[in-house]
Amino acid sequence: MVDTRFHRFSGPASIGTILSSLGRTDLLAGLSEEAAGHIVTGASELELAGPGDVALAAHSSYLEQLRGTSAGAVIVSAELRDAVPEGVIAITAPKPHHLFADFLDYLYPASTRGVMAAERADLGAPVFELEVSIGSNVVIGYGVEIGRGTTIGANTVIGAGVTIGRNCAIAANCTIDCAHIGNDVVLHSGVRIGTEGFGWLDFGQTNRKLPQLGRVLIQDRVEIGANSTVDRGALGDTCLGEGTKIDNLVQIGHNCRIGRNCLIAAMSGLSGSTIVEDGVLMGGGVGTSGHLTIGTGSVVHGRAAVTKTWPAGSKLAGAPAQDIRDFWREIATMRKLTKGDRRHD
Repeated sequence: MVDTRFHRFSGPASIGTILSSLGRTDLLAGLSEEAAGHIVTGASELELAGPGDVALAAHSSYLEQLRGTSAGAVIVSAELRDAVPEGVIAITAPKPHHLFADFLDYLYPASTRGVMAAERADLGAPVFELEVSIGSNVVIGYGVEIGRGTTIGANTVIGAGVTIGRNCAIAANCTIDCAHIGNDVVLHSGVRIGTEGFGWLDFGQTNRKLPQLGRVLIQDRVEIGANSTVDRGALGDTCLGEGTKIDNLVQIGHNCRIGRNCLIAAMSGLSGSTIVEDGVLMGGGVGTSGHLTIGTGSVVHGRAAVTKTWPAGSKLAGAPAQDIRDFWREIATMRKLTKGDRRHD
């Protein structure tokens, strides 16, 4: 569910009103009067949606979540129409992702998103506990809450609705938006929290932006190195588990979920919806292709490119990443094949 502390909601509105406003009378004609009159009170992911929410089921990877959804309405592709549960309104569209983006833009107008656009006087004045230290030229939005003993460095910008726990150290020149941060968190200089995720439609053609309406949740004792970026979720949350440490110049994509006590070294990049379970160690320059899981206690050696899901305790190396024993076996074989092959002038 979209957190309205960060993204102003323009509804509620009926499905019929939204489709008419979008000029989609072709889809409205296919709905019953009761369905057209259904009131939409938000948007959410299939597994989290409630009776007032509209959700998306664009292709076969959504099938399992679609069958169990409690959403009031689902924008769905023709191939999944028959899998929509009884009692859930199906809005069948040839380009469901595009229509869902239209719904999101209607319900959560683009003009209300982001640090600079967040004129949210309705959230009230910022609230500070005792012994909060604020550096020079810090900008703090409406509704921000900061816990006891936290320090905020110079020139940092904190967007409306953000909450920061106790005894945190936020260095200079950071930006924090669409985020809830726990206790004893350290953000080094230049960290960007809650930036828009890299979500697009019509790749290489129109490159239409897919609205990024989620949050970042950072648990206790997380440390994030200088100039690293953590994107907010598309609809759900990007999560960093307690005790996790992230080096400088790391990119965490939207909807990534990183477990407890992980270590991620510099120059690594996690594509959207990567799940990193507890205690995973990543060397420098690791990359993931997204929508995959790296199991508990795994070790991913530097410069590895992870392209698929791996179980707990995996040790990975290479590009594409493979079990490190297979990696070294391949290296040894190549050396044997080339041994003695010397070219002389």
